[in-house]
Amino acid sequence: MFDGFRKFVMRGNVVDLAVAVVIGAAFTDVVNGLVEGLINPLIALIVGKPDFSDLTFTIRDTTFLYGTFITAVINFLLVAAAIYFIIIKPMNAAMARMEAGEGTPDPDTKQCPECLSEIPIAATRCAHCGISLTGLEPIL
Repeated sequence: MFDGFRKFVMRGNVVDLAVAVVIGAAFTDVVNGLVEGLINPLIALIVGKPDFSDLTFTIRDTTFLYGTFITAVINFLLVAAAIYFIIIKPMNAAMARMEAGEGTPDPDTKQCPECLSEIPIAATRCAHCGISLTGLEPIL
C-alpha cells in the first residue's frame, strides 16, 4: 500500500513542485520587501500616501471601500513590475547572451560547385578538379 505512495512522492514532478513552492514562498518575502520598503515610499513621495484604503463613498448607509480595490490593483502592478524588471528582464538578457555564445561555429570548409568535394573556405581553386572558384572556370 505504501509502495505506490512512495513511488508517487519520489517522482521528479512532485519534488520539483515542492522545491518551487518553497522558493516561491521565500521569494514572495523579497518582492514584498521591495514593494513595501522602496516602491510604496516612492509613491508616498509623489502622491502623498501609498495606501488608498480610506477612500470610500456611501449610498443609503452602505459604505463602498473602493480605495481598498485601488490599493490592491496598484500593489499588484508594482509587484508585477518589480518581478519583470528585476527578475524576468535580466534573466531573458542572460539567456540571450548564453544562446548567442552557443551559436553554430563558422564553417571552415565549403563544397566545390563542380565536383562537390570539401575544400577550405578561403580556397580560390579546387584542389580536386582544378576549377577556379572565383570565375568557376576549370584549369587544364
